[in-house]
Amino acid sequence: MIHLSQSAIRELKRLEARDPYGSGVVRLAVLPGGCSGLVYDLQFRQATKATDQVLKIESLKFVIAAEHLASCDGLAIDYSEDLMGGNFRFTNPLAQQICGCGVSFSLDAATPGDAIADCTHAEVSPFPTGSL
Repeated sequence: MIHLSQSAIRELKRLEARDPYGSGVVRLAVLPGGCSGLVYDLQFRQATKATDQVLKIESLKFVIAAEHLASCDGLAIDYSEDLMGGNFRFTNPLAQQICGCGVSFSLDAATPGDAIADCTHAEVSPFPTGSL
């Protein structure tokens, strides 16, 4: 199960209101990227697939592809603002590694020599294309 805080729901609704298509469908994906190997990607989409897991949260449909469900069990999504701006924060109890800047994660346990301080030293961009 995926949990969204009230602040995450409010921000998604605010962003959805600015979406020119007004789909009301928010897709969560787990994509390769960042220094730890995986990143979360949130996007507004028009349609869902028959195999998608759909959570109805207030006026939003929050969807995740079946192949990503196992890596997101227990995932909590929050939204907070600080002096640097606002960001969605992902807390995944299944993550075995999290990069120094908190952008990427891994489901595999760390081995000596694997650690990278932050995504500024990664060869792959930590920021997914098309993120919110």
